[in-house]
Amino acid sequence: MSDGGTVEGPDGRLRCPWGLSTPDYLAYHDEEWGRPVHGDDALFERICLEAFQSGLSWITILRRRETFRAAFHGFRIDAVAAFTDEDRVRLLADPGIIRNRAKVDAAMANAVAARAVRDTYEGGLDALIWSFAPDPATRPVPKTTADVPATSPESAALAKDLKKRGFRFVGPTTAYALMQACGLVDDHLADCVARTGVTGR
Repeated sequence: MSDGGTVEGPDGRLRCPWGLSTPDYLAYHDEEWGRPVHGDDALFERICLEAFQSGLSWITILRRRETFRAAFHGFRIDAVAAFTDEDRVRLLADPGIIRNRAKVDAAMANAVAARAVRDTYEGGLDALIWSFAPDPATRPVPKTTADVPATSPESAALAKDLKKRGFRFVGPTTAYALMQACGLVDDHLADCVARTGVTGR
C-alpha cells in the first residue's frame, strides 16, 4: 500500500500513485498531465472538461473525451459560441457526454466568454491563463500526495478573473485542476518519472 508517495509501475518506474490506479490513467499521466498546453481552443477544451468533471472522477471524463470532442465540434471556440437552443437539446440527449444542463449551459457561455477574451485581451485566452502561472522556483516539489494542494492563491486569482469575464464552473479548485493538467504547475511527485525525465519529459 502506498503512503502517498510514488509507486513502482509494471515497467519498474516510479509514478504518482493515481497514475497507476487504472490502465486508462497511465498514458494520461505520462504523456499529458502537467505538460504545457497552449492555444485558445485547447485551453477552452480543458476549461470545459474540468467543469464537466466537477463532482465526478476525472476518469469518467477521460473515458468520454472523444465523444465530448465530437459533441462540442472539437471545442472550437467559434463553433461552440454559435451553438443554439437546438444544440443544447442535442447535447442533453447525448449519452456519450455528461448530460447536466448547468454544465452544458456553462460550456456554451464559456465559449462566448472565451471568444470575447480572444478578441479583447492581447494574446487571447492562452496569454490570460498563463499570466497566472506561478514561478516554479517558488513552489516546493511535492514528495507525497499529501503535499499537493487543492487550491492556490494563483488558482483563486485565476478563478476570480475568469468569473469576472463571464466564465462559469471555474472556482478555485477547478482552476487549480486546470493549472495542474495544463502545466502551469508541476505537481508530479519528486521521484515520479514524469518529473525526473526518465520518460523523456
